[in-house]
Amino acid sequence: MTDRTAPILYLDGISVSFDGFKALNDLSFVVDRGELRTIIGPNGAGKTTMMDVITGKTRPDSGTALFKDAHDLTRLDEVAIANLGIGRKFQKPTVIESLTVAENLELALKGARSLRAALFFRLEDAARARIADTVALVGLAAREGDLAGALSHGQKQWLEIGMLLMQEPELLLVDEPVAGMTDRETHATAELLKRIAGTRSVVVVEHDMEFVRALGSRVTVLHEGALLAEGSIDHVQNDPRVIEVYLGR
Repeated sequence: MTDRTAPILYLDGISVSFDGFKALNDLSFVVDRGELRTIIGPNGAGKTTMMDVITGKTRPDSGTALFKDAHDLTRLDEVAIANLGIGRKFQKPTVIESLTVAENLELALKGARSLRAALFFRLEDAARARIADTVALVGLAAREGDLAGALSHGQKQWLEIGMLLMQEPELLLVDEPVAGMTDRETHATAELLKRIAGTRSVVVVEHDMEFVRALGSRVTVLHEGALLAEGSIDHVQNDPRVIEVYLGR
């Protein structure tokens, strides 16, 4: 059973400067195990830099970033952090369009690249079951044998989320997943992320406030690299500071 009392991610006093500009300014917040969390804020608020710190792309000037209360992410590189169980999905999908949906998932299967052929054959049935479960979870069971290039933009986003899930992350970072999606795809994406959360933690960076409301998660608002407000969507939407710096624009 997931222990929701122990945080999976703990950021404390994270600061990052680029040529004198403070992208993050003493940022602190906690994400619980199994939690779905949404991060919002104006452009330049530090959302991307925050994800860069968590995934090892950027090393902070100061502060602590703990994963599962055991691993200091500020001291690890991107590969080591990914191997710990932190996955990141960027805004633009990076599926291989010349491969089928199933082949993209097979390629992403954790450890597949390092397995010898004989060992992989012994795991084939289990791998196929994993692919079948994942393709159903992301809503692409009917497209399993289709080329990824034939998918809609939204379906490519779901496939890439599925590819990350094949690597069994415990924390999934998702950057603006519904940009360019239809209303129907946006709704389906909210439902997908809600299904994923619980068995793992999911942090979503987003601008679309209707999508944020559909997620129904705790919302963290960043401004000028620091935490400005936190709470339910209704709470932050009615916060005068959030209205002034973000929602009122």
